[in-house]
Amino acid sequence: MQFFEDFAVGDTHEFGEYDVTLSEVLEFAERYDPQWFHTDPERAEAESMYGGVIASGWHTASMTMRLFVDGVLSDAASLGAKGVEELRWWKPVYPGDTLVVESEVLETTVETDDRGLVEIRTRTFAERESGEVELVCSFVSDVMLARRNGTWGSP
Repeated sequence: MQFFEDFAVGDTHEFGEYDVTLSEVLEFAERYDPQWFHTDPERAEAESMYGGVIASGWHTASMTMRLFVDGVLSDAASLGAKGVEELRWWKPVYPGDTLVVESEVLETTVETDDRGLVEIRTRTFAERESGEVELVCSFVSDVMLARRNGTWGSP
């Protein structure tokens, strides 16, 4: 278990592989972001500037979060987050892409005897079917973590 004290400014991690499928892109979009370039492959190929259906940016952020939880937070004394800043979708994500994530600790701040705040930059890259790798999403989050010897106790 990693506690607040285990995170240091400059720490970087690369983790995860997430294969983006057409069925998942369509299912997410139909449920949460039903714009035609996310839900209609034929129209998206014929009419959109993307050349085909693309994942919703919110879906990209959700896939990134899954990789972040699996790669970092599942072994951390996480208490949630205070927010996300600088959320950007740099390039579209297509079915067939494989996503990987990297994180960097930007700042650590003791908040109370029980917890600290870790500011983390997260960047998501898509490896295209062509082999090209592109930055597709980035954000900075403020993650609350329990302190090792705080009165809060072990998570």
